[in-house]
Amino acid sequence: MSADKMFLQAQNIKLKSQQDNKVPGSRLVVGLENNGEAKAYPIAFLAYHHQVQDSLGGKPILITYCSVCRSGRVFEPIVEGQYVKFRLVGMDHFNAMFEDDATGSWWRQSTGEAIAGKLKGQDLPELLCRQMTVDMWYRLYPYGKVMQPDEIFIASYDSLAKFELGKSKSLLTRTDTLSWKNKSWVVGVSIGNASKAYDWNDLKRKRIINDTIGKMALVLALSSDGQSIAAFERPVYATFTIHRDTLFSGGVAFDFSGQDLQIPSNKLKPVKAYQEFWHSWVTFQANTQKYVDK
Repeated sequence: MSADKMFLQAQNIKLKSQQDNKVPGSRLVVGLENNGEAKAYPIAFLAYHHQVQDSLGGKPILITYCSVCRSGRVFEPIVEGQYVKFRLVGMDHFNAMFEDDATGSWWRQSTGEAIAGKLKGQDLPELLCRQMTVDMWYRLYPYGKVMQPDEIFIASYDSLAKFELGKSKSLLTRTDTLSWKNKSWVVGVSIGNASKAYDWNDLKRKRIINDTIGKMALVLALSSDGQSIAAFERPVYATFTIHRDTLFSGGVAFDFSGQDLQIPSNKLKPVKAYQEFWHSWVTFQANTQKYVDK
């Protein structure tokens, strides 16, 4: 059976503002903002469809998710300067693979790299996205929208509710609650040629980590809901603390979007950070380091 016949694409893509939203506030989304527009896509929907093609701020976007890797990525679906459509064709190294309809090249979901076909070795442009709850999304982006369920696929979405919470029993999508096992959760961050993985259990205990990756100082935070992630570049000599969902450094307070609460034009620079199964992150970031508390 071909993958795109097993996991069908959404037929009615509708996004709603907060007052019309029907997705529970505790559900996880992959969200992003561009050119004054903010959209978020529930993981339970993405984990079934594997991809949603949409637009944001005048730019076409490809929102992808692989439940076997627990990895969410957003790309520009642009190949050789042209907008193309993708179809799910299967897995490679347990990661979802997509084929573009222009060249027939096969693209890896976790990296956006073409690993077979005419464009082998090329990469899709990746956009910064964040994982958080619906409630956190609307708090940070009150003008934002959230994808609503396609009624045709309600049963399929419901079957993935346990996966989202880490309670799936499937060998491919289950979660190991211990640290550094194949199916353990990590937060992965890559900066240039340097990458590092942060144990989810450790992050839950600390809720904030000040660290350095390569030459870049980083602050990684977990919200009070225990699900929403934030990562920012930090001034080298600054150290951050967290109280509820506010970050503090040197008497300056920032919300979970990185915006200064006193001077809105002052913002921390966001960094791509992904919640992922350890086996996936270490497979595609072979030289990654494990964060060890100093």
